[in-house]
Amino acid sequence: MAGLERTVFYDLHKELGAKIVPFAGYEMPVQYKLGVMKEHLHCRAAAGLFDVSHMGQVILRPKSGDMADAALALETLVPVSVLGLKEGRQRYAMFTNATGGILDDLMVANRGDHLFLVVNAACKDADIAHMRAHLSDACEIEVIEDRALIALQGPKAEEALSRLNPYAAGMRFMDSANLEFFGEECWVSRSGYTGEDGYEISVPNAKALELSRALLDMDEIEPIGLGARDSLRLEAGLCLYGHDIDETTSPVEAALEWAIQKVRRRGGAREGGFPGAVRILDELKTAPHAAGWAYCRKAARPCATARPFSPRRKRARVSARSRRAHMARRLNGPWRWDMSRPLTPATGPRFSVRCAASACRPRSRRCRLGPQTTNVDNRREK
Repeated sequence: MAGLERTVFYDLHKELGAKIVPFAGYEMPVQYKLGVMKEHLHCRAAAGLFDVSHMGQVILRPKSGDMADAALALETLVPVSVLGLKEGRQRYAMFTNATGGILDDLMVANRGDHLFLVVNAACKDADIAHMRAHLSDACEIEVIEDRALIALQGPKAEEALSRLNPYAAGMRFMDSANLEFFGEECWVSRSGYTGEDGYEISVPNAKALELSRALLDMDEIEPIGLGARDSLRLEAGLCLYGHDIDETTSPVEAALEWAIQKVRRRGGAREGGFPGAVRILDELKTAPHAAGWAYCRKAARPCATARPFSPRRKRARVSARSRRAHMARRLNGPWRWDMSRPLTPATGPRFSVRCAASACRPRSRRCRLGPQTTNVDNRREK
């Protein structure tokens, strides 16, 4: 495949019998010997290892030495609160354009003296150019090219990674930390793109194969390709840039308003100040779900059978959602995970899709689409 790049794992992919396809300028494995369906089910039942080294890894260092300067600079490009991100924590964000569309979505971690960003492979060159054009006065922008990126996902991910470093078990959802594997410092976050528990690990190229082989030697771990990665994220209701969101889609239209903190909204201490703020803040105010309608996110419209809530009823439902969210946070995960199943290190949190709209909140059960989609594990157990 002329003109395509290869990750450090290319030879390992071939050794494992992967089917290689072009993806975002790289030769990447779309599936292995198990096939897409079995890989999908295995990740839901045990754990899977993904090569995501094609994604962009970028460090933003404040030239002043004050992390607040780097955070405030990045806030001029994204509608989320970066300044409020505590050290050792990670947050979902998106670059927006002047019309309020999404240029790319990304993860941002506060690593103490710098911000660590992971951006999509297809957009990374444009993202890096975008940051250099707007952030160079306040930040040093360092593109990481000597590290691979792998994702270990599934209910047994914690058990597996803890064998190599016990500190992995103590990480909470969206924690970011430095953990040592085989004598090398790795940058680890407890996050992923499957709806399962798991980790993303930035590892020096020199130790990438050793770490990956050690994980693949464990009985519960199988290599997983891009095909199952896509079906897993789709089942979990997670957006894929270029498919579900693009430059014409606003965060509110994409049902990503949960990622925009109150401090960046109307009336907040750092209201607006990002590209497309007028459109996005207007949509946050006028969106049907923000106005109290039961809302079907997939259809981007109010549920046909729903009525607007009275103030008293609306407060009661908000209170109920707050209690669910509080309980989920205590269990180290977002409330949308299925809380009806026990959460243990062995099983991990499980995502439960409640209706065909994939991302509908529980209040949209009255949507006429109905509860048609369920967790893969739940289907298999019936």
